[in-house]
Amino acid sequence: MASNRDRPEWDEYFSSLASFVASRSTCLSRKVGAVAVKDKRVLATGYNGAVSGSPHCGDVGCLRKGAPSGTALHQCRAVHAEANAIAQAARFGVSLDGATAYVTCQSCAACFKLLMQAGVERIVWAEGYPDSLALTLARECGWTVERNEMAKREASDVLQ
Repeated sequence: MASNRDRPEWDEYFSSLASFVASRSTCLSRKVGAVAVKDKRVLATGYNGAVSGSPHCGDVGCLRKGAPSGTALHQCRAVHAEANAIAQAARFGVSLDGATAYVTCQSCAACFKLLMQAGVERIVWAEGYPDSLALTLARECGWTVERNEMAKREASDVLQ
Protein backbone atom coordinates (compact mmCIF):
# COMPACT_ATOMS: atom_id res chain seq x y z
CA MET A 1 0.00 0.00 0.00
CA ALA A 2 1.34 3.43 -0.94
CA SER A 3 2.02 5.97 1.77
CA ASN A 4 0.76 9.54 1.57
CA ARG A 5 4.33 10.58 0.76
CA ASP A 6 4.03 8.65 -2.52
CA ARG A 7 0.95 10.59 -3.56
CA PRO A 8 1.37 13.81 -5.55
CA GLU A 9 0.18 17.09 -4.07
CA TRP A 10 -2.97 18.47 -5.74
CA ASP A 11 -1.12 21.05 -7.86
CA GLU A 12 1.25 18.39 -9.14
CA TYR A 13 -1.63 15.98 -9.77
CA PHE A 14 -3.67 18.45 -11.84
CA SER A 15 -0.56 19.76 -13.60
CA SER A 16 0.25 16.18 -14.57
CA LEU A 17 -3.26 15.83 -15.99
CA ALA A 18 -2.65 18.96 -18.06
CA SER A 19 0.54 17.36 -19.40
CA PHE A 20 -1.42 14.28 -20.37
CA VAL A 21 -4.12 16.40 -22.04
CA ALA A 22 -1.35 18.13 -24.03
CA SER A 23 -0.47 14.77 -25.59
CA ARG A 24 -3.67 15.14 -27.70
CA SER A 25 -2.41 18.42 -29.21
CA THR A 26 -2.18 18.63 -32.98
CA CYS A 27 0.20 21.62 -32.96
CA LEU A 28 3.58 21.00 -34.56
CA SER A 29 5.51 23.62 -32.58
CA ARG A 30 4.24 23.41 -28.98
CA LYS A 31 1.92 20.92 -27.30
CA VAL A 32 -0.13 22.65 -24.61
CA GLY A 33 -2.76 21.24 -22.28
CA ALA A 34 -5.14 22.96 -19.86
CA VAL A 35 -7.29 21.60 -17.05
CA ALA A 36 -9.87 23.72 -15.21
CA VAL A 37 -10.48 22.56 -11.65
CA LYS A 38 -12.67 23.60 -8.73
CA ASP A 39 -12.96 21.92 -5.35
CA LYS A 40 -10.48 19.25 -6.50
CA ARG A 41 -12.78 18.27 -9.39
CA VAL A 42 -11.98 18.56 -13.10
CA LEU A 43 -14.46 20.86 -14.82
CA ALA A 44 -13.04 20.99 -18.34
CA THR A 45 -9.95 20.21 -20.38
CA GLY A 46 -8.46 21.58 -23.56
CA TYR A 47 -5.42 21.22 -25.78
CA ASN A 48 -4.16 23.34 -28.65
CA GLY A 49 -5.24 22.11 -32.01
CA ALA A 50 -7.03 22.88 -35.23
CA VAL A 51 -10.63 24.05 -35.17
CA SER A 52 -13.05 21.10 -35.14
CA GLY A 53 -13.55 19.80 -38.64
CA SER A 54 -10.52 21.50 -40.16
CA PRO A 55 -7.37 19.61 -41.13
CA HIS A 56 -4.66 19.16 -38.53
CA CYS A 57 -1.34 20.92 -38.98
CA GLY A 58 0.38 17.54 -39.08
CA ASP A 59 -1.66 16.72 -42.20
CA VAL A 60 -1.43 20.03 -44.08
CA GLY A 61 1.49 21.87 -42.51
CA CYS A 62 1.90 24.73 -40.10
CA LEU A 63 0.76 28.16 -41.29
CA ARG A 64 3.20 29.80 -38.84
CA LYS A 65 6.24 27.74 -39.83
CA GLY A 66 9.40 29.64 -38.97
CA ALA A 67 7.64 32.37 -36.96
CA PRO A 68 9.22 33.04 -33.55
CA SER A 69 7.33 31.75 -30.52
CA GLY A 70 4.49 34.05 -29.51
CA THR A 71 4.28 35.79 -32.89
CA ALA A 72 1.98 35.53 -35.93
CA LEU A 73 -0.71 33.89 -33.78
CA HIS A 74 -3.39 35.36 -36.06
CA GLN A 75 -2.08 33.08 -38.82
CA CYS A 76 -2.42 29.90 -36.76
CA ARG A 77 -5.24 27.43 -37.48
CA ALA A 78 -5.15 26.15 -33.88
CA VAL A 79 -7.26 27.17 -30.92
CA HIS A 80 -5.22 27.52 -27.73
CA ALA A 81 -5.65 24.98 -24.93
CA GLU A 82 -7.13 27.48 -22.49
CA ALA A 83 -9.69 28.69 -25.05
CA ASN A 84 -10.64 25.10 -25.83
CA ALA A 85 -11.15 24.36 -22.11
CA ILE A 86 -13.34 27.45 -21.76
CA ALA A 87 -15.30 26.50 -24.89
CA GLN A 88 -15.78 22.95 -23.60
CA ALA A 89 -17.11 24.28 -20.28
CA ALA A 90 -19.47 26.68 -22.08
CA ARG A 91 -20.69 24.00 -24.45
CA PHE A 92 -21.68 21.76 -21.56
CA GLY A 93 -22.98 24.50 -19.25
CA VAL A 94 -20.17 24.33 -16.69
CA SER A 95 -19.23 27.52 -14.83
CA LEU A 96 -15.52 28.20 -14.35
CA ASP A 97 -16.21 30.87 -11.74
CA GLY A 98 -13.69 30.44 -8.91
CA ALA A 99 -11.75 27.70 -10.73
CA THR A 100 -8.02 27.12 -11.05
CA ALA A 101 -6.51 26.56 -14.50
CA TYR A 102 -3.52 24.22 -14.73
CA VAL A 103 -1.68 24.89 -17.98
CA THR A 104 1.51 23.31 -19.27
CA CYS A 105 2.67 26.67 -20.63
CA GLN A 106 2.15 30.23 -19.39
CA SER A 107 -0.96 31.64 -21.04
CA CYS A 108 -0.66 34.27 -23.75
CA ALA A 109 -2.37 37.58 -23.03
CA ALA A 110 -5.43 36.66 -25.11
CA CYS A 111 -5.98 33.39 -23.23
CA PHE A 112 -5.23 35.04 -19.92
CA LYS A 113 -7.97 37.60 -20.60
CA LEU A 114 -10.39 34.80 -21.56
CA LEU A 115 -9.61 32.94 -18.33
CA MET A 116 -10.13 36.14 -16.35
CA GLN A 117 -13.48 36.82 -17.99
CA ALA A 118 -14.59 33.21 -17.44
CA GLY A 119 -14.06 33.66 -13.69
CA VAL A 120 -10.90 31.58 -13.25
CA GLU A 121 -9.15 32.90 -10.14
CA ARG A 122 -5.80 31.12 -10.23
CA ILE A 123 -3.48 29.89 -12.97
CA VAL A 124 -0.70 27.36 -12.40
CA TRP A 125 1.75 26.85 -15.27
CA ALA A 126 4.99 25.02 -15.83
CA GLU A 127 6.77 26.40 -18.87
CA GLY A 128 7.41 30.04 -19.73
CA TYR A 129 6.02 31.88 -22.74
CA PRO A 130 7.23 35.14 -24.30
CA ASP A 131 4.21 37.29 -23.43
CA SER A 132 4.81 39.72 -20.58
CA LEU A 133 1.40 41.38 -20.98
CA ALA A 134 -0.31 38.37 -19.37
CA LEU A 135 1.84 38.69 -16.24
CA THR A 136 1.36 42.47 -16.19
CA LEU A 137 -2.42 41.97 -16.29
CA ALA A 138 -2.16 39.44 -13.47
CA ARG A 139 -0.30 41.91 -11.26
CA GLU A 140 -2.73 44.73 -12.09
CA CYS A 141 -5.76 42.57 -11.30
CA GLY A 142 -4.28 41.00 -8.16
CA TRP A 143 -4.53 37.52 -9.66
CA THR A 144 -2.74 34.43 -8.43
CA VAL A 145 -0.47 33.17 -11.19
CA GLU A 146 2.09 30.58 -10.17
CA ARG A 147 4.88 28.79 -11.91
CA ASN A 148 5.12 25.19 -10.73
CA GLU A 149 8.44 23.66 -11.82
CA MET A 150 7.29 20.22 -10.63
CA ALA A 151 4.44 20.44 -13.14
CA LYS A 152 6.79 20.33 -16.13
CA ARG A 153 6.38 16.70 -17.10
CA GLU A 154 5.96 14.90 -20.37
CA ALA A 155 2.84 12.83 -20.94
CA SER A 156 5.03 9.72 -21.09
CA ASP A 157 6.27 10.50 -17.56
CA VAL A 158 2.69 10.81 -16.35
CA LEU A 159 1.85 7.32 -17.58
CA GLN A 160 4.78 5.63 -15.81
